Amino acid sequence: MTNAYSFDGMLIFGLLVICTCAYMRRVPRLKQWFLSEKKGFLGVFYKASVVGTRLHIPVSLICVLMGLYVLFIK
Repeated sequence: MTNAYSFDGMLIFGLLVICTCAYMRRVPRLKQWFLSEKKGFLGVFYKASVVGTRLHIPVSLICVLMGLYVLFIK
């Protein structure tokens, strides 16, 4: 179990947000509902979805590495 206030927890949370928003970008109904705003607080989710779709290979490798880190080291 990771602590939400540690650097590891914040990194895992950020990766989960990026992966979730990239998935929601692929589903048309969710894209219209969640990712229609490009500015303001909800714009963070739009920007995370763009990062997740454009950098999908590095993000997936970092997810695998963080999973191994949490599984074996933490």
